[in-house]
Amino acid sequence: MTRFFCWTQSATVALLLGCVPVLAGDIDVLHASVAPTEKVGSDIPLRMTILNRAAEADSLLRFRCPFANFSERVTVDKGGEGPPSKRPVQSIALKAAGETELTPEGMHVMLLQTRQPLAAGERFTCAASFRKAGSLEVPVEVRAGP
Repeated sequence: MTRFFCWTQSATVALLLGCVPVLAGDIDVLHASVAPTEKVGSDIPLRMTILNRAAEADSLLRFRCPFANFSERVTVDKGGEGPPSKRPVQSIALKAAGETELTPEGMHVMLLQTRQPLAAGERFTCAASFRKAGSLEVPVEVRAGP
């Protein structure tokens, strides 16, 4: 399958010209952070914004951090009786040519069984895997507050 694209600095200009940039690596992860924790073995939500510059939707398949044994993609179900509950999902859909914000109140990644205490100000490099964009190294900051 042949893919055509136009070189331009702006996605809006590309769309107006009828050009659709299709490049691997059109994903940026911004403001990735977790809250500090003193307890080893904690499960903590990861906050981040994912910018997909591609004209096609993508999805987050996996997220790995050196300070957690596992990760799980989850959504928060607010319907029904009782308090909201978390439910695992296979992947997290990412809008085409847009931002997707992952927060503990909606779709997000849970980092499970932390291996060490996490202090505010620490930084780690984690790895994200996307269906179309492939793998990406993501800086994650331990930050108090949202």
